[in-house]
Amino acid sequence: MFTRLFSLILACIACALLLSACSPHYNWREIRGEGAPYSVMLPAKPASHSRTVNLDGNQVTMTMTAAEVDGVTFAVGTAELADTQKAANAVTVMKTALLRNIKGTVQREAAATTGSNVSIELEATGEQQRVLFARLLNRDRRVYQVLVIGKETAVPREAVDTFLASFKPA
Repeated sequence: MFTRLFSLILACIACALLLSACSPHYNWREIRGEGAPYSVMLPAKPASHSRTVNLDGNQVTMTMTAAEVDGVTFAVGTAELADTQKAANAVTVMKTALLRNIKGTVQREAAATTGSNVSIELEATGEQQRVLFARLLNRDRRVYQVLVIGKETAVPREAVDTFLASFKPA
């Protein structure tokens, strides 16, 4: 009897371990921007908030939609400026602010300009062993800040790649 009970307990533990291994750590879902034309895959249920920020002397309302998994934040911020040139300049201002916020050092950067639209891909490391992956761009008067930030050991590259590749501005 004891052997059967012990076997049953072991079987239940094995099933529980198998089921927990199958549960998705990242629950990816497509999100569409509220008031801003974009779509992106986020790994958990997001929250959104807006606040006024200063982008190179321009006071704008930035809306941030973000989700967090295991201390890693996945976020998309958007704002609209008065004209396309101010939006293009704001991309560089956002990069500088992000680096300053984490007291970061650029590890990799790629920039591109298409007409009046600017795009910067960025990877940086900062204080407290944080890492930042960001895609900053403008589409006409709108700026986008797409980023992943967290402790370097907690940020899985596959999740970063999935998130950044899924971002589609309209």
